[in-house]
Amino acid sequence: MIIQSAWQLSFGFFGEKPVVVEVSDAQISSDAGLLPVRQLDEQLGWTRQFAAALHDRRQSARVEHTFLEMVRARIYGILADYADQNDHDVLRSDPIFKLVCDRSIDDADLASQPTLSRFENAIDVRSFFRLRDLLLDQFIASFSEPPRQLTLDIDCFDDAAYGDQQLTFFHGFYDQYQYLPRVITCAENDLLVCLCLLHGTAHSALGADNDLTFVVRRLRAAFPGVRILFRGDSGFGTPRMYAAAEELEIDYTIGLGMNATLQRWTESLSAEAVRQYESTGVPQRLFTGFWYRAESWPAQRWVVVKCEANAQGVNRRAVVTNRAGAFVLPAAAYAAYADRGESENRNKELKAGLQADRLSDHRYFANLFRLYLHAAAYNLLVRLRQAVVDPPAPLPAEELPPEALCGRQRRRWHNRRRQWDPLGEGQPCTWRTRLIKVAARVRETTRRVVVELSSSWPYLGHFRKVSLALLALPRPAPNTS
Repeated sequence: MIIQSAWQLSFGFFGEKPVVVEVSDAQISSDAGLLPVRQLDEQLGWTRQFAAALHDRRQSARVEHTFLEMVRARIYGILADYADQNDHDVLRSDPIFKLVCDRSIDDADLASQPTLSRFENAIDVRSFFRLRDLLLDQFIASFSEPPRQLTLDIDCFDDAAYGDQQLTFFHGFYDQYQYLPRVITCAENDLLVCLCLLHGTAHSALGADNDLTFVVRRLRAAFPGVRILFRGDSGFGTPRMYAAAEELEIDYTIGLGMNATLQRWTESLSAEAVRQYESTGVPQRLFTGFWYRAESWPAQRWVVVKCEANAQGVNRRAVVTNRAGAFVLPAAAYAAYADRGESENRNKELKAGLQADRLSDHRYFANLFRLYLHAAAYNLLVRLRQAVVDPPAPLPAEELPPEALCGRQRRRWHNRRRQWDPLGEGQPCTWRTRLIKVAARVRETTRRVVVELSSSWPYLGHFRKVSLALLALPRPAPNTS
């Protein structure tokens, strides 16, 4: 961020020479790594599309800060670890933030916190329907060719409330006042496809059947013949969700709580897992599948149960699925369900890494809009990873492709990939440390803007590699709207 006040300090720890710290009158920023992010956004046109989806009721002649400028300030701020509106009271004069928001460094400052607050509270209901469509439009456009299969994962996360936010209530399980955001993500490319903001005590599956129907119909209209798989934990095992998935004719795998009947039916398998573990000392995972009908179900459904025995004890888990392979390979069907753990990691990035749990406006709709801003920042980060991804070559001893590895081999592969490709696999904090958070001096002349980076910056190579990769992307099609 730019430093404005003049002062000087002197430290005496460096032998006989004092270490003098003083303020420079140069235009200096600590977030020069947002420049390649802005370049990718220019190629994709995502923030421009986001702002265009919003209805601006202000008189254009009196507008000083456009919706596009404020959208960019907030989304880029979230990426750079400035999740609060208050941060923008200082960021508004930062030269890099001015550049990425299409202002000259000598222009007037960007929007202040009160202006941003009025902006977030001014979004009308119709704009949210357009934003919902936009998320799917951008997801569909992310594929260079029609996919043959898409895996949709649905999940919720808690968002603690510390003020008087509308529709926050006390949730006994989380032991807090909260909202309950819900997201649908795609396992094939990690992008967020659909979101909603539930009230604090809502059931996680409230309205989820409508969201699933909306997403699946849009995807099938865009990709005729695509196979769609759906995964969710036991919170989404409701009659409405089963009915929606079966009416849409998609493959689903949904968690199922181990009730007394399932416990009784799998007692012998659990005992066998324990026996094998005690005789070999090797952790055991045994699987079975059978037809089962709960009282609320209109018909039988196929249930797969895992019985696991290890040093921690015995663990039994069940899923309901209609995947064809589950009838002959229950272990593989359960393993495919367990892979949704990667989608949960992406949700943690959204919640913790990009601070999507900072929904602190008073009005519900303002907080819903904030959630869309965080989702836009998350999807932009995902596209950054995709643009620079550089997986390592398989080792000679690895006979199977990475997708077929399991257990220790799979963990070893992922660890080696993270070391080789820290940005392609990077969390938000990694991108900030290795790219976004870098000091720079900014100068503007009549002919160009010069951003000077330190040649001793340890991640200068990352900046150059990422920038070259993004500059090589195809230019966007002309905007005819």
